[in-house]
Amino acid sequence: MPRVKRGNKRLKRRKKILRSAKGYWGTKSRLHRAAKEQVLRSLAFAYRDRRQKKRNFRRLWVIRINAAVRQHDLSYSQFIFGLKKAGLDLDRKMLADVAVRDPQGFEGLVQAAKSALG
Repeated sequence: MPRVKRGNKRLKRRKKILRSAKGYWGTKSRLHRAAKEQVLRSLAFAYRDRRQKKRNFRRLWVIRINAAVRQHDLSYSQFIFGLKKAGLDLDRKMLADVAVRDPQGFEGLVQAAKSALG
């Protein structure tokens, strides 16, 4: 069986991993095996956290809306239901932004939700 020499391909693959591991501490940025483990682990965390980021922002928006609505003697769930009944289709990101930046405008939304609830 002929001997296989992988010199160029092997070097390119290793350099790619070490470039990806730049900035890691100690061995993880210098030695191929440790760098490869850390890069794979980092990519897995990045994949997971791109999804968690969406969850975390939605939680933040709900918390902000709830805090603003409670000042007007209404619960979050009643507010959302009232908005749906009133035919106001605003997503939670927009509602949270209005609650933080424009309290008077948000008060108008709360009044619309309350009137729709009856």
